[in-house]
Amino acid sequence: MYQTQPKILVTGGAGFIGSHAVLALKQAGYDVIILDNLIYGHRDIVENELQVEMIIGDIRDRNLLNRLFKTHQIDAVMHFAAYAYVGESVFDPNKYYDNNVVGTLTLLDAMLRASVKKIVFSSTCAIYGVPQDLPICEDSPHNPINPYGASKLTVERILSDFHAAYELNSVCLRYFNAAGASPTGYLGEDHTPETHLIPLVLLTALGKHEFVPIFGTDYLTSDGTCIRDYIHVCDLASAHVLALEYLLQGGKIEVFNLGNGNGFSIKEIINTATAVTGHTIKTVDYARRPGDPPILVGSAEKAKRILGWHPQYPNLKEIVAHAWQWHQRRQGSSFLTKLPNPTKHYERSYAALAQQVGR
Repeated sequence: MYQTQPKILVTGGAGFIGSHAVLALKQAGYDVIILDNLIYGHRDIVENELQVEMIIGDIRDRNLLNRLFKTHQIDAVMHFAAYAYVGESVFDPNKYYDNNVVGTLTLLDAMLRASVKKIVFSSTCAIYGVPQDLPICEDSPHNPINPYGASKLTVERILSDFHAAYELNSVCLRYFNAAGASPTGYLGEDHTPETHLIPLVLLTALGKHEFVPIFGTDYLTSDGTCIRDYIHVCDLASAHVLALEYLLQGGKIEVFNLGNGNGFSIKEIINTATAVTGHTIKTVDYARRPGDPPILVGSAEKAKRILGWHPQYPNLKEIVAHAWQWHQRRQGSSFLTKLPNPTKHYERSYAALAQQVGR
């Protein structure tokens, strides 16, 4: 079908999950070009580790996109370029609908103009909201409780409409809690502010934060803390390559959950990190956050059945160990430099979320 290896445009390819997908695409022999505005992406990762062509720009820049598709023979797109702080989306929804929805529409318009009709979309389990049943399946009710989840669900609906109207084929990958890092230690998670649990725990072990906030210790779970489904970022990357291959081989439109199907509590994460790092990790208990369900675990049976996807790193200790290796390398051994404590960010974010949930 293709005389040369297909060329894949990866939007947001300098970010956490996007960079791992780029590496997986390279290892699979694909030609890759990145589009990233570097607001959250990392130039040094692309230049030093990925070593692929990167265009610095925004998915909302219609002229840039038209030039990009005109000057590069793009065969398919992987779309990671999105804002993804749940709390921030509550007090600044305009930012999220503008980038995540309007930006995606601009990208899709440029694709159609260039007759590029294959896209793998980075979606989220946040579209489900508070689940009624577990494990969460693709046909579970879609009731997002924040603008971030709503923006992703809106894009999924747009992709469905574009398939019906324009024969645009897409795969939406709804993943749960991305975690871990490349086993090589050269790719990993680096956000500012950092709000994800595993990096927060490891940065606290490194002395970069004073403590880890635990929101709610009275849930009806084994240890009173929330349980979440953590999926290794390299397993997410491999799923994206399989989804791309599904489209290149003539697949039409599909949605898949990506998760391990197992849940780990906050205290299990902290205990595992303590064992992996050998450091004591201080925690501070807070009240529950509004809208936080006790357990979020997804079923990925559909992805396993149709895409042939099987996680290679389901073990929590391995996920944490890979992330620890990355953070040690990224942050260095200095215990002097403190990063901004995320607690204020949480307090502002979830105060706004509480108002929304109460309406």
